[in-house]
Amino acid sequence: MVNQISAERLADMLDSGASFTLVDTRPEDSYEGWRIHGAENVPFGPGDEITDEELERLEGTGDGDSIVAICGKGLTSTPFSFELEAHGYDDVSVVKGGMEDWSKVYEVAPVETANDDLVVLQLQRRAKGCLGYVVGSKRAESAVVVDPTRQTDQFKVVAEEAGLTIERVLDTHVHADHISGGPKLADELDVPYHLGEHANERGVEYDYEPLADGETIELGEIEIETLHTPGHTTEMVNYLVDGEALLTGDTLFVESVGRTELQFGDEDAAKGAELLYESIHDTILELPDGTRILPGHVSVTEDNRYEVGSPDELIGARLDVLRDELELLGLDEDEFVDRLVENAPEKPPNYERVIEINTGTESPEDESEATELELGPNNCAA
Repeated sequence: MVNQISAERLADMLDSGASFTLVDTRPEDSYEGWRIHGAENVPFGPGDEITDEELERLEGTGDGDSIVAICGKGLTSTPFSFELEAHGYDDVSVVKGGMEDWSKVYEVAPVETANDDLVVLQLQRRAKGCLGYVVGSKRAESAVVVDPTRQTDQFKVVAEEAGLTIERVLDTHVHADHISGGPKLADELDVPYHLGEHANERGVEYDYEPLADGETIELGEIEIETLHTPGHTTEMVNYLVDGEALLTGDTLFVESVGRTELQFGDEDAAKGAELLYESIHDTILELPDGTRILPGHVSVTEDNRYEVGSPDELIGARLDVLRDELELLGLDEDEFVDRLVENAPEKPPNYERVIEINTGTESPEDESEATELELGPNNCAA
């Protein structure tokens, strides 16, 4: 009998080390571009039949008779699984919603804080490496959400479970790799939506309340300070939470720094790199060594593994550790600029369209287009 499991259940099986064979039935080019670590590719389309050679491959995987099949949306993995059942496999499962649902799996990692009134929760969008935050005060029972993704209910649930009411929604910048959930979440809750004051230079058409460099937001006795940190984009801001944690957006990651040519273009990428160098050295590295750096992304490989850390574990580091261990932070300005300009990775797919949507100048045609635009890992690090 073919069983149906959720993408969340698949994540649990992978993390627990359960013994099974994961089979990806998408075309080879889709599989090569983005896949789950350990998945075997057996392309299977409408009207296809499993070949003897493919059956031999599956028998040789060494993970027993348990098989889980996944495709783009669950449309080809299901008939593939029925084919397996017809060939005598009696322990076959299909991932409901396929890679589309896999792209919406979230984990939550709490952040240890010195102030027992402060709550910081990191929401990890596993397949893309997007990191958003719920930041709140226990005593005031109020919170802000920073860099929410399109699955806004995830942030509502996390805040509610923590006993917090979301009072404001903040974005660090105009994102290029995924559709922001900021305007949507603010509208759903009828609360203010914030960007840095230089967002007017990006032509943002959403209603938002600008935050100037040094401006603060208060949640009871918890203070969140806005720091203008241009480089990845001109309007980028970081949020210093109660003097102990810095939400860095795409300015500084645990494993790298933000790339600069997505807004500035290849010709002016050096200008963005110069701004980024100044933001890092004149603002971020001037903070106390114990400041916890909490980025907006973690890099994800093509086979869906985190470059640093693991899903469900906090992605972050003390500033003094990054200062000592992240090579890019030890370069002088010329070396830093050259490194970013000469080693820019492949641009995220559809990034120009995503930017249009995140400035409010365009809207996705429908839910299917929004989903398609976001498939695959983020690619925002230099």
